[in-house]
Amino acid sequence: MSAYVQYSTRCCNCGLPESTAMGVLSKIPHNCYEVGHTWDPSCLQSAVDVTRGAMEVSFKIYAPLYLIAAILRRRKKDYYLNRLLPEILTSTSFLTANGGLYMAFFCIFRKLLGGFYSWSSGFGPALPASLIAILLERKSRRGLLAIYMTNLATESLFRMGITRGLIKPIKHGEVLLFCITASIYMFYFRSRKGLNGFAFSALKFIVGKEEILAHSGTAEHASVRPPLRTAALETEDSQRSAERLSSSRRTLVANTRKLLETICKRGPRHRCCKHYNDNCISYCAKGFVRMFSIGYLIQCCLKMPSALRQIFTKPSRLLSLLYNKENFQLGAFLGFFVSIYKGTSCLLRWLRDIDDELHALIAGFLAGFSMFFYKSTTISMYLFSKLVETMYFKGIEAGHFPYFPHADALIYTISTAICFQAVVMEVQNLRPSYWKFMLRLTKGRFALMNRQLLDVFGTESSREFKGFVPDLDPQYCTVLPPGAKMLVG
Repeated sequence: MSAYVQYSTRCCNCGLPESTAMGVLSKIPHNCYEVGHTWDPSCLQSAVDVTRGAMEVSFKIYAPLYLIAAILRRRKKDYYLNRLLPEILTSTSFLTANGGLYMAFFCIFRKLLGGFYSWSSGFGPALPASLIAILLERKSRRGLLAIYMTNLATESLFRMGITRGLIKPIKHGEVLLFCITASIYMFYFRSRKGLNGFAFSALKFIVGKEEILAHSGTAEHASVRPPLRTAALETEDSQRSAERLSSSRRTLVANTRKLLETICKRGPRHRCCKHYNDNCISYCAKGFVRMFSIGYLIQCCLKMPSALRQIFTKPSRLLSLLYNKENFQLGAFLGFFVSIYKGTSCLLRWLRDIDDELHALIAGFLAGFSMFFYKSTTISMYLFSKLVETMYFKGIEAGHFPYFPHADALIYTISTAICFQAVVMEVQNLRPSYWKFMLRLTKGRFALMNRQLLDVFGTESSREFKGFVPDLDPQYCTVLPPGAKMLVG
């Protein structure tokens, strides 16, 4: 036999008499069972439940991730025997600790404070939990995790500001932010001492090695460039081409390819341009086709796992996968970004008769408008966060900014605490993908929190939970709401 209490009437959804509702806006006196771990009255057991679930999910995330990364990086046998498993377990411990320790500190804070303040259910317990967790992770991954969580926290704070009327959103603001970010990124890419590491390799892959250096195309270096084809040579090549075409049969594909090659060789190309085998027009066109194809294939691959589950029962799913609108949107975004950047760079070389790294500022900004095809606040915010990190480290190298040891751990800690505050108090201002991740990590237990009790803080905590009220055992409740019904079962 067990007894449960179900809330039937409340004032302000807090379960307190109307006369005392205004008095709890600073603190609510409920215990952690009533607010947080509503599935079990025991604080210790609740922390164990979250830890166990987080450990299982974390291992399932990191095991295939590290294995695939090792295969792609062509690691040697020694790595698989001695380093792979420890790295998996280290990252698993980090993520497990972040979830399990949060639940533990959630209860500790309540017992120390005698109730819950607006900050003590999310930000407060997440702060020490995140700090301990990030110190368990490998140092090489702390920076990446800090950037990712900073991106999430910034986006959450921005949405909170909009909700409270403190920030007025700018129409197409994510596109404008991307334009500014792309402009500065491309300038660094073209500079002699600009980007390095993964950022440089990624832009080199996207834009091409022809746009790396801006100093080899000036007038004083023009003499070392290969001479342009003369009109006589072009005429001779044209006659030979005509003779070959008349003497042998060629397929449609071969004729088209030959035509394109002829156009590429004969079209205009400025002497400062380093795309020697193409003219400026075909150089831009080829860049568009290449990156459009890559973007299309990336989006197809992302949708492939979910489509394969239904492809045998519904073959039409294959067509919807291939002709999905998002596939073409991502392809258009990448394709137009590259073609606009290359086209603007070539145009500026023609107009100024010089190859200058400052061209990248204009070309990068204009190329950023390609995001209209694939608007993404996540992409804009992440790239902006990485840009701030890059500029900060460049400032340290130049002696303009101080270096703070363990800054990555502190940034991760504060950013994660902000995100946990949104998870508990205002899920509507959190990135949906991160909320789904938190539900997965805790096996859905974060959705069982009694957020109606937290509505008194004015953040509409229960808005996304459609009036969900947990069934609580009254013998463990500190505050019984008026009109509570006893259910015996």
